Amino acid sequence: MIGRGPKYGWRRAGTPRMCGIAGICGADWSPAQLAALVAYQAHRGPDGSGIYCTPDGRAGLGHNRLSIIDLSAAGDQPMCSADGRYWIVFNGEIYNYRELRAELADYPYRSRTDTEVILAAYQRWGAACLDRFIGMFALLLWDTQRGELFAARDRFGVKPLYYATQAGALLLASEPSALHRAGVPAQPDTAAWATYLTHGLLDHDSGTFWTGIHSLPAGHALHWQDGRLQTWQWYDLAARVGDREDDRLLAVVRDEYRDLLADSVRLRFRSDVPVGINLSGGLDSAILLGLVQAMQGSAATVRAFTFATGDPAYDELPWVRQMLAQTQHPSTVAWLTPDAVPALALSVQRHQAAPFGGLPTLAYARLFEEARAAGVIVLLDGQGMDEQWAGYDYYRAALTAAIGPVGVVQGTSEPPLRPACLRPAFRAEAGAFAPPQPFSDRLRNLQYRDLCYTKIPRALRFNDRVSMRAGTELREPFLDHRLVELALRQPTVRKIVGTTQKWLLRGIAADLLPQGVVEAPKRPLQTPQREWLRGPLRGWAADCITAALDSYGAWLDPAAVWPAWHAYVGGAGDNSFYIWQWINLGLAAQVAKETEATVV
Repeated sequence: MIGRGPKYGWRRAGTPRMCGIAGICGADWSPAQLAALVAYQAHRGPDGSGIYCTPDGRAGLGHNRLSIIDLSAAGDQPMCSADGRYWIVFNGEIYNYRELRAELADYPYRSRTDTEVILAAYQRWGAACLDRFIGMFALLLWDTQRGELFAARDRFGVKPLYYATQAGALLLASEPSALHRAGVPAQPDTAAWATYLTHGLLDHDSGTFWTGIHSLPAGHALHWQDGRLQTWQWYDLAARVGDREDDRLLAVVRDEYRDLLADSVRLRFRSDVPVGINLSGGLDSAILLGLVQAMQGSAATVRAFTFATGDPAYDELPWVRQMLAQTQHPSTVAWLTPDAVPALALSVQRHQAAPFGGLPTLAYARLFEEARAAGVIVLLDGQGMDEQWAGYDYYRAALTAAIGPVGVVQGTSEPPLRPACLRPAFRAEAGAFAPPQPFSDRLRNLQYRDLCYTKIPRALRFNDRVSMRAGTELREPFLDHRLVELALRQPTVRKIVGTTQKWLLRGIAADLLPQGVVEAPKRPLQTPQREWLRGPLRGWAADCITAALDSYGAWLDPAAVWPAWHAYVGGAGDNSFYIWQWINLGLAAQVAKETEATVV
């Protein structure tokens, strides 16, 4: 397909970055729109960019490649099946692709990629192939024979996929901003912003912060044919877990979970480029480090990356250094300083195209920058253990107290939100949120909420954007669905014992490092956000709030915002979440002004 022109396809070489996918099908679209989708997502990585348009003009697929497995041209996308029927673009990794390839050995493979294994699996099993995948993925697959598009997203939504309809066409991409470049209007969704500013909710449903743009939910699939669009849930965590708790012997469960942990990490080290780990001083990182050490033996070559701010009240370097002293893994510290925040925040906002998680997200962005500079392309981190094993303080408190949607025990902590600073008409547009409660016990319902609707969805979006911004791939071994399902089947007494949380997991961790687990005290934040916003970043924060009021004066009430701001900088309260919300709105206003969407 190389060099045959835009009607059929093109690819070009470039600097390796993270993958992005794009597609258009239907009537009244142009190849220029597809090219705009791919061009915008070039920051995700033109290690090999390509476009394929069907000869009949019914569909087109685009891809930006980061080469991870099979670095040769045989892995370029869009990729066609051996019989010419199917075309695919794919973002992510199918970690068990070798096992599936052996099972599908009769397929005439032309590459060593997991992408081609998806084609073989789809030909054999159709949409049911998704259940056989262990991995993270967003994929678009065009059937030239039936003239239909099949799209899917992995179980927990590690990889993103957005779509919109316009003038008879369906447009899909890895990022909403790409859809804007292809002509979808960049109109902020007032209800989404009202819900976020009023209730602190984001990434909890299929809506986005942009009118007309939808996120395909985690564990969902999409079908399009002749203008008819259908989505459905292919993976249901609650149904897979069931309401009956696991009553097997503790030792049996412990051994099974540890074996799955080891297998999950082993699979996620499949890569033809260097792999590193993100390391904090906590329990989950200790487990990850211990598993990596057990897999490597004495050859400790995997580099660890840790972010720090220079504030000993927050930094976890002492605990990290104690862990690394036992394993001898090489390490890099990514420093975040106040003077770097303004430019970094604006850059991260451009990539997020939605509110993000404050200074902790910026510190994480610095970590990926350092990894890329060190030549480490793939990183593993410990996301997901707190949700599986009830590690947050409010899980224990929730056994007897009420919990708010952002994870605050009602009546026991300073409110993190300031809805009284919003104009009443705007606040009235905020949506309600009532997550399903499929389990008979309160703790599992809360864990389910955080895994499927609140904490994990927003963390995965933050992480995808900051990792792809630096040209790295982030893998989440602890979000392997086999681990999550097994953990959720466990009764409360295996998660919380007295004041000890993540009880069963701690027993596993104690065996992984030679001298036990060195664990930092549990903290809700790992950066001095509240101190910096009152101190060295005070002027910048005020400027961002001014920008928010200038652009969104119909949303925020300055007569309430400024007194709240002055009270905050004067030392009132210790919660900075609502301040960050206003700063984030100001960043969004700045990005909207500097980069107006181009309509093709």
